[in-house]
Amino acid sequence: MKYDLGINIKALVFGAAIAAAFILFGWQINDWLYPFSAMGLLYAGYGQDSIKKGTLMGALASTPIIVLTFQGYMGQFDGFFVTENGILSVTVLILIVGAFVGLVGAWAKRDRMRALEQYEKKQQIGKNKKKNKK
Repeated sequence: MKYDLGINIKALVFGAAIAAAFILFGWQINDWLYPFSAMGLLYAGYGQDSIKKGTLMGALASTPIIVLTFQGYMGQFDGFFVTENGILSVTVLILIVGAFVGLVGAWAKRDRMRALEQYEKKQQIGKNKKKNKK
């Protein structure tokens, strides 16, 4: 049996790697590089062919961010976030944000494809006018 889910694995792997790399760059260089990890999640969602898959792949690509967060690359936790409920809430929050950013990437791809189709239709309107006048 062969299962083909239609998932773009390359976009998923590179998106997760980009997200993790910018977390590490932010830790090594400067904190303002942390938000750029969203580019990887956008790429993971943009590479998929449907919005549902893009959302799922965005959440899946955010798992390296969870691992790096709990290893201390985003700062140390104290108070509520050291408890089991705090750890679970941080994990769920990162997954939700990853899914949302993946959704935005997949939505951008869908809108771009629709715009390209409309542009192609517009280009076809003016063709073959001379043949019809004969």
